[in-house]
Amino acid sequence: MKKQATAAVLAASLGFLTLAAFPVAAQNVAIVNGKAVPKARVDALAQQLARSGRPVTPEMQGQLREEVIAREVFVQEAQRQGLDAGDEYRTQVELARQAILIRELFNAYQKNNPVTDADIKAEYDKFVAANSGQEYRARHILVEKEDEAKAIIAQLKRGGKFEDIAKKSSKDPGSGANGGDLDWANANSYVPEFSNAMVKLKKGQLTDAPVKSQFGFHVIRLDDVRSSQLPPLDQVKPQIAQQLQQQKLAKFQEDLRAKAKIE
Repeated sequence: MKKQATAAVLAASLGFLTLAAFPVAAQNVAIVNGKAVPKARVDALAQQLARSGRPVTPEMQGQLREEVIAREVFVQEAQRQGLDAGDEYRTQVELARQAILIRELFNAYQKNNPVTDADIKAEYDKFVAANSGQEYRARHILVEKEDEAKAIIAQLKRGGKFEDIAKKSSKDPGSGANGGDLDWANANSYVPEFSNAMVKLKKGQLTDAPVKSQFGFHVIRLDDVRSSQLPPLDQVKPQIAQQLQQQKLAKFQEDLRAKAKIE
């Protein structure tokens, strides 16, 4: 009777130990050379891939498991060879630690200081105020010397084709290849000397004299004028939010640097 009671108690105890071990085992994906490989590593690797834009499918779980197991095998071998005791290794670990902490700092700042809809609307309103009014479609030919510009104006007045001369003579690589075309733009997009001369022209009119700026001498022709075509707020909201977020983060970094005592 006593033996039976002892056996029952032992069986119950073993059963309890086995059940208690299940949650621990479930937390690991493998045991490599006696060392547990926690499932948290698989989860962390999956999150890393997700942040980089690669969706993690259920089929990839097996691959991720094999990856963390392989890493454990390689790390154990590196440690066996004493590679984790060198100065180079310690320096690299410190740099990695700093990078991770800095990333977490910036993520925490952005989480606690989000860009609001009111911020975005205010920035959009400033954009509208600065770019409202009229847009101009102009062409120009840029040359280094005033005499060159005067000769081009004379050539155009004799019937020369603006586009052909721009392709041949303009020093502006952006517009020259397109026949001098600057596309639609607000007058504020240009340097003052250029915009002041451009807005005085009528559609189809050419500047009578070269326009000097910091870039050289311009021959300008105004092709058309229209009311500003501004995108609606919803269309540019993501770009504005990203820009404001970057500005806030840059200000946070500058403030930290300014407050730091650096000797």
